[in-house]
Amino acid sequence: MLCYSPEEGALNLIVRGEKRQRLAAQVKHEPIPDIHTMKLKWIIPLILLATGALLPQSEPENAAKAKVMALEKAWNQAYKLGDTKALGTLLDDAIVLIEDDGSIKTKAEFLASVKSTTANEEQVSPESMTVHVYGQTAVAVGVFAAKGTRKGKAYIRRERFVDTWILKNGNWVCVATNATPILH
Repeated sequence: MLCYSPEEGALNLIVRGEKRQRLAAQVKHEPIPDIHTMKLKWIIPLILLATGALLPQSEPENAAKAKVMALEKAWNQAYKLGDTKALGTLLDDAIVLIEDDGSIKTKAEFLASVKSTTANEEQVSPESMTVHVYGQTAVAVGVFAAKGTRKGKAYIRRERFVDTWILKNGNWVCVATNATPILH
C-alpha cells in the first residue's frame, strides 16, 4: 500500500504494516484549503464587483450622456434641414468624417456636401442610440433612419453610426464619425 506521511512529507511503501521504502523525496506539505474557504475567495470579490457595477452612475456622467444624446438629435435635425451653421457648431474643426462609401471628408467638405445636396430629407431620426462616457470623451453608437427623395426618386436608408465626442472648452464637439449602411 502507498501512504503519504505528512510528518515526513514523503510517499512510502507499506507492506504488512511495515514501512519498506521511501518512494518519493520529501515534499513540502501545505494544508489543503477548506472548500468553504475556497468559495469565499471567489464569492466575495464577485459580490463586490457586481454591486459596484450596479451602483448608480454619477450625475456628471448622466448629464454628459443626456447632453451628447441631445446633440446627436440636433445633428440629425440640422442635417435634415440643411442647416450648415448648426452643424458647424457641433463638429470639431479637425473632425474625421468617414462616409458610408469609405471616403474621408474634412469638415469643410462635409458642410459643402450638405449645402449642395439634391436630396429632400423628410425624416432623419435615430432608431436606437447608446452613449458611453469616459471622462471628457463620449462615444455614441446607434442606428438612424433617413427617408426622402433624391433626383425625384424616393429612398429609405438605415445606417449604423459611431460618433466620438470630446468636451472642449466647456462644449461637447464631435471629433470622429463613421456611418455604415445596414443592408439587411
